Amino acid sequence: MNHDVKDLKLASQGKLKIEWAGRFMPVLELIRERFRKEKPLKGKNIAACLHVTTETANLMITLKAGGANIRLCASNPLSTQDHVAASLVADYGIEVFAIRGVNNKDYYKHINAALDVESHITMDDGADLVSTLHSKRRNLLENVVGGTEETTTGVIRLRAMAADGALNYPVIAVNDSETKYLFDNRYGTGQSTLDGIIRATNFLIAGSTVVVAGYGWCGKGVAMRAKGLGAKVIVTEVDPVRAIEAEMDGFRVMPMLKAAPLGDLFVTLTGDIDVIHKGIFERMKDGAIFANSGHFDVEINKQHLAELTKKKREVRREVVEHTLKNGNKIYFLSEGRLINLSAAEGHPAMVMDMSFANQSLAAEYILKNGQKLEKRVYNLPEKLDKRIASLKLKSMGIKIDRLTKRQREYLASWQEGT
Repeated sequence: MNHDVKDLKLASQGKLKIEWAGRFMPVLELIRERFRKEKPLKGKNIAACLHVTTETANLMITLKAGGANIRLCASNPLSTQDHVAASLVADYGIEVFAIRGVNNKDYYKHINAALDVESHITMDDGADLVSTLHSKRRNLLENVVGGTEETTTGVIRLRAMAADGALNYPVIAVNDSETKYLFDNRYGTGQSTLDGIIRATNFLIAGSTVVVAGYGWCGKGVAMRAKGLGAKVIVTEVDPVRAIEAEMDGFRVMPMLKAAPLGDLFVTLTGDIDVIHKGIFERMKDGAIFANSGHFDVEINKQHLAELTKKKREVRREVVEHTLKNGNKIYFLSEGRLINLSAAEGHPAMVMDMSFANQSLAAEYILKNGQKLEKRVYNLPEKLDKRIASLKLKSMGIKIDRLTKRQREYLASWQEGT
């Protein structure tokens, strides 16, 4: 079996972690049971580019139960859990190409290895696999029925491709499902980002000033959790509606240049480039810490940081101290990679349960309907989104009301008023 992982001897450790995560993913387990019986993905090849974590492992096991042939590679050089990659190969017979800390060349070597499966479905997190397929492996496009995309950054890239007429097959924006972004982005990112920062630094959040760049669902989650831990939170935004929302949620809102000398801890979550740049570094106080929780390592301008740095040293795992030419020492976490995955374990399994239920059902949906869809980005149908929510409620032992026939009729009518 083809694979490229760090060490297969790590498999036993990985298997325990995969099983532990699986205990908290009951919705995905229900889907897996159905997939095992019905085999909706039988004989289909899936090229998956995702964070190789315990939760992703449970998704891969579910897809294989549905009959799929899978090749998995990492969607970030620092997010791979090597023991999980080893277990997927050794214990579950899934081809994996992922090693934590690979350089850029090997990162794309792994993506190309995943594409060698000649996929019918692509499953991406950030759209690196899809963009590689469309630019350098175009000979493989004719076999692809459709794809899925896990994260905000990837959806933005894919919509840009569709707008340019460059997208060659339909893609389901899993990220835009309510049972994904309302929970994964907000509660998952909110908790795991601070988890990564605390593990890397042992920094006390209470009493500190935390600057959150971007008030999308991920930014909302980080701001909420930082506030809950006792921080004074500042939000920076470019969108006026989100800025008003942040203000009314109780946070201070200001431009990043004004926030720069106030912040003890900075977290970027925008999906855009140069959020923290030369002018910000120069205004930061001595001892400021900064990290990124957006998908790519472009939100913090590393070239500008290098130009301002007189000397640097690694003071803790994932923490590099930069002594600037102005004499201040500032601290850069995880090279600007996703702090929640590079310094911690990513989102809790309980929230990824819904995200990966979306991925499973999206793969099934795209196989059934891909030939009828246009070459653009779609949302997962609302009925499937609601089904996932219902299954999650059931797993939590929560019951809710149902509309009566009379209530449904009222909501469907326009004749009745005051």
